[in-house]
Amino acid sequence: MAKLFFGIVTGAVGFGYMIYGQRQKKLVPVVSGLLLCAYSYFVESWWSLGIVAAALLAAPFVIDF
Repeated sequence: MAKLFFGIVTGAVGFGYMIYGQRQKKLVPVVSGLLLCAYSYFVESWWSLGIVAAALLAAPFVIDF
């Protein structure tokens, strides 16, 4: 049940990143948003979910082109 909630939250944030990236015409937020929407289907452990989410959430601020 908690994994479902975590997936919904990261999917919503990912959707926001995709919209932001499309409006700003930046590729990194769009890709990060797509990955945030989809990665929770493929990752099983809580540690991996948290680490991947943190990396994808930080990517648009760290990588800027």
